[in-house]
Amino acid sequence: SFTMNMYLFLYDLMQFCGHSWIFTNMIIRFMTFGKESLADTFHSIGFVMRLCQLLSVLEILHILIGIDKSRLLPRFLQITERIIVLFVVINSQEEVQGKYVVCVLFFLWNLLDVIRYTYNMLARMGIYYLPLTWLNFSLCIPLYPLSVLAKGFAICVSLPYFESFGTYSIKLPFPFTFSIYFPYVLKMYLLVLFAGMCFIIQNLFSERTAHLGTGNIKNKRS
Repeated sequence: SFTMNMYLFLYDLMQFCGHSWIFTNMIIRFMTFGKESLADTFHSIGFVMRLCQLLSVLEILHILIGIDKSRLLPRFLQITERIIVLFVVINSQEEVQGKYVVCVLFFLWNLLDVIRYTYNMLARMGIYYLPLTWLNFSLCIPLYPLSVLAKGFAICVSLPYFESFGTYSIKLPFPFTFSIYFPYVLKMYLLVLFAGMCFIIQNLFSERTAHLGTGNIKNKRS
């Protein structure tokens, strides 16, 4: 319906504005301060980044209620990956926030999202530019694995701090003998992260074929 389409357009617009601000801020800070700006990336844009990622949870709801026709599982995996790495790993360990990998991760996320939300906004209005369509469904194929590698590296960097500070590790009192050592949980999650990457890459290729097939390109040109 028109109402739902307008709502989705406004949602995409909000996300586009947020990620564009982050992306522009990162570039300007790097051009102004050079490498010194990398260590301060999280403190400069972390708040807006957290807002955008929390807002992205709505995309799961959009699929569940049927106003977004995207596949649920790939989108759910992509969103939860970011939520876990951003809020559980990076946000909880101040020592990790100053690592260069955080800047690399934010750059990859926002580059992909600026293109994706631009494409989505125009698509809501029935506008399809072939170069933008190509970027949206092609650039994610090499950049998504790079972002997964950056996530994995961020988790590995955080492990010594989780071990030292005992963050999120739980030891139940007597008579229970059960305990949760959080670094082990993160190591197990690394396996899930890379297994999920294979599934999502396969989905990205299928989406690219569906949107950039010869027939679809001709229809959008006409």
